[in-house]
Amino acid sequence: MPLVSSEKLLLAAQKGGYAVGAFNVENMEMVQAVVAAAEEVKAPVMLQTTPSTVKYAGLAYYYALAKAAGENASVPVAIHLDHGSSFELAMQALRIGYTSIMIDGSHSAFEENISITKRVADACAPSKVPVEAELGKVGGKEDALDGGNGGYTEPEEAKEFVERTKVASLAVAIGTAHGFYKGEPKLDLERLSEIGKVVDIPLVLHGASGLSDEAVRESIKRGICKVNFATELRAAFSNGIKGYLKNNPDAFDPKGYGEVGRENVKQLVMNRMKVCGCNGKAYQIP
Repeated sequence: MPLVSSEKLLLAAQKGGYAVGAFNVENMEMVQAVVAAAEEVKAPVMLQTTPSTVKYAGLAYYYALAKAAGENASVPVAIHLDHGSSFELAMQALRIGYTSIMIDGSHSAFEENISITKRVADACAPSKVPVEAELGKVGGKEDALDGGNGGYTEPEEAKEFVERTKVASLAVAIGTAHGFYKGEPKLDLERLSEIGKVVDIPLVLHGASGLSDEAVRESIKRGICKVNFATELRAAFSNGIKGYLKNNPDAFDPKGYGEVGRENVKQLVMNRMKVCGCNGKAYQIP
C-alpha cells in the first residue's frame, strides 16, 4: 500500500492504548527487516532517518527504499524525519515525499523552539504532513545529536507549546537518553502523567533502546503513543555481520552477511512491537 501519514497511526494508538514502534534505519537491509517484522506481527510501523543518516546517502535514497517497502507491504508504513535539525532539511523531506517530519528545536530557548516549530508546522499543514516536536531535552549522544545531561519537560510549558505550534505529536523528556545507558535509567513517570493531563496530542518517547519492557509499557499506559528505537537496531545489525565474518573469514559476498544482519534486526523489531502492543493492530487503522 502507499506510504501513510503518521498522524493516522498515532491517533489510532492513542485511542487504542498502545504505541507505534518507530525504528531508525540505515540501509536497505534494515528497511526490509523492519517492514518484514511488521508484516509478521501485523503491526503499523514507522521508518525513521536522522540528519546524519540522511547526510550519508540522501533523503531521496531513503524515501525510495521506504516507498518500495511500503508499496509491497500489507501493513501501514510511514517514513519519518527524526530530529530534523533545520527548517531547510524539514522542507527538503516534505518535498521528497516524507509522510511525517520532526523538527527538533529543543536545544534552543523556549520561544525559539516555538518559533521554528510553528514555522515548520505551518509549512507542512497544506500538505497534511504531521509534525513532531521536542520540548525539554532528551539526554545522551547518538550520531551527531548530543543532548548532554538532558532537561525535563515542564507540563505547563508543554500545554502552551502545543497550543501555539499546533504540532501533531510531542516528544517529551522524562529521563530517557539517546544511545546505550550507563546504568539503570530512572524515569519520571509522574511527570509524564501530568503532561498527559494538559496535552491532548500523542506523546512520543525517545531513547528507548535499553529501557526495560516494564518501563516502556508503563510509559504507554501514561500516554506515550510512539516509541523510538535506534541504537539497539544498529547493534543488532552490526553484531550479526561481525558474527558471520568471524565464522566465515573468507566471505566476500555482502549478501551473505547482510542477510544475517537483516534477520537479527527483524527479530529485535518483532519483540519491540510486542512490547509496544502494536502487534495485531495493522488492520485497525481507519
